Amino acid sequence: MIDPMRAARLAVRLAVPCILLSLAGCATDGGPTAMTPAPLSTATNAPVGQGVNVQPGTEEDFVVNVGRRTFFKEGSAELDDTAKVTLDRQAAWLTRYPSWYVKVQGFADDGSAEKANLALSQKRAETVKTYLGSQGIAPTRVLAKGYGKDPERLIRNCSDVSCRAQNRRVVTNLQETLEM
Repeated sequence: MIDPMRAARLAVRLAVPCILLSLAGCATDGGPTAMTPAPLSTATNAPVGQGVNVQPGTEEDFVVNVGRRTFFKEGSAELDDTAKVTLDRQAAWLTRYPSWYVKVQGFADDGSAEKANLALSQKRAETVKTYLGSQGIAPTRVLAKGYGKDPERLIRNCSDVSCRAQNRRVVTNLQETLEM
């Protein structure tokens, strides 16, 4: 005997493509009432403008093709090899597009007191700024600011150590001018 829920899911999976094909067949000669299906991205399945056909030198280019987050081990402001690869890509991009400034924002989600988390997040931000400087990015283009364990800016609010690790980061944000 077939499970009714499984049969219903299968019917929906089969019906959706049929409906889309039938709607595509209803398109007119291209006039104002023409119904044409929206283009789909085969690479990321993302809507156009969100990672597809990204213009070089834009914020979206930086986020999608370079990466803006650098992660740290608990209680540490040291860069590991993965972090250095990300920062090398950021430095290369910033060298290619010198009109951008960056604000590197440090965060901590460690078991320390608020004051210690704030100091650690500032140290993480300064470490990223220093590394970018070692790769040729002028310190005058980079502002480093620590936010500690800011509940408004947590990626994940959880008790598991591996989950909290996502909050121990520095985010490199592009800016047109350098301001706090």
